[in-house]
Amino acid sequence: MSDAKQAYYLTSEAILKYFLNKSEHIDTLIMCKGTEVNITTTDFNLYEALGSIEERDNFNINKLIKFLEVVHIESGSKKVLTHERVEELRKLAQKG
Repeated sequence: MSDAKQAYYLTSEAILKYFLNKSEHIDTLIMCKGTEVNITTTDFNLYEALGSIEERDNFNINKLIKFLEVVHIESGSKKVLTHERVEELRKLAQKG
């Protein structure tokens, strides 16, 4: 019997899609995470996604809480989030 877990790495775009309810797959992955799945990201990816949320998005804080419960967050190098990067992420996330 294998103890190998399926690994998922969430990019900034994927995290933003989750927060904006644009991906049923990512939502199910996080909301229904089982023991056979490892979900990871970096603190920078989370920073970019959170920094790209706008007031009009009606952000649900409970989604962030669930995200923090189930996703392993690794520390990495960080850059300043620019308006250009926010627009790029939002366009990608809106594609669904």
